[in-house]
Amino acid sequence: MREDVASMTLETLKIVVMGTGPFAVPMFRALYASRHQVQALFTQPTRPTRGNRPPPSNPMRETAEAHGTPVFAPESINTPEGRSPLVELQPDLLVVADYGQILAPETLGLARLGGINLHGSLLPKYRGAAPINWAIYHGDAETGVTVIHMTPRVDAGPRLSQARTPIGPDETAPHLEHRLSEHGAPLIVETIDSLLSGDVRPLVQDPALTCGARRLRKTDGEVQWSRSAEQIQRQIRAFEPWPRTSTTWLRADHPPIRLILGPVVAHPDEQPQVEPGTVTRAAGNELCVATGAGVVELTQLQPAGKRMMPVGDFLRGHPVQPGDHFGPEPMST
Repeated sequence: MREDVASMTLETLKIVVMGTGPFAVPMFRALYASRHQVQALFTQPTRPTRGNRPPPSNPMRETAEAHGTPVFAPESINTPEGRSPLVELQPDLLVVADYGQILAPETLGLARLGGINLHGSLLPKYRGAAPINWAIYHGDAETGVTVIHMTPRVDAGPRLSQARTPIGPDETAPHLEHRLSEHGAPLIVETIDSLLSGDVRPLVQDPALTCGARRLRKTDGEVQWSRSAEQIQRQIRAFEPWPRTSTTWLRADHPPIRLILGPVVAHPDEQPQVEPGTVTRAAGNELCVATGAGVVELTQLQPAGKRMMPVGDFLRGHPVQPGDHFGPEPMST
């Protein structure tokens, strides 16, 4: 190895980390364990809450404070006020994951080596805010994490490294997010070292392979029973912990009851000759609903304002009958 390359490989970088959610925490800890210097954390500001509810936890802030690292939380990182700490810090590199703000070119330019981002998908697939959820929802067999060199376009920079992993048949979004965050932690450190040694070969993303992963909406959780049993099962796994997946028990002589669905079992080979959303079995610990292709067996339900409960407990207090219908609540007139 040439002497200049060797000295660059052993260089200690001044790093500013930008992140807010739990996905970024293992990466943050890995940087603390590396030879590099974590100068500061930039994170989202704490938002006011309604009533007496405590503000949501910020695991990145908690990690930084435990290490005595300065924390900055500007409303916008791209204003002169928001960028001013970066001007003073003069970092070598920005490392970003699950931050919640888009960095302008002027912000990226304040670090000598620019910025790298850890993203929870195999880019160019699933660019956007919810890549893990949409990978499960669409039934992908595998996903992974990608480290990119940041550009002004969101998640569009050249790929520097990737790690792949299969998606488990019963895996929920929180579980998969945790696994991907653990995959991303060593990948970030390895990528930084590869950048310094010159071993990394950036790969430009193919726009033809791009698909979006927009931010989730509350309405995404409404079950469309015309979809297949397997698709509904994936929807429930994908939309934990928010917006959750819900339906409405349309009772004939009583007001409808909103229900949040817990885990379900898909029976794709059962093909009852009834309209999707029709209850096919409701007895003991069994509650099954017809779909557009197959049957869904519900195992846990949460009526509005109550706790999640096993389906047997729910049926003892709610006399669901075969032939009852689940579906969107009718529009009021």
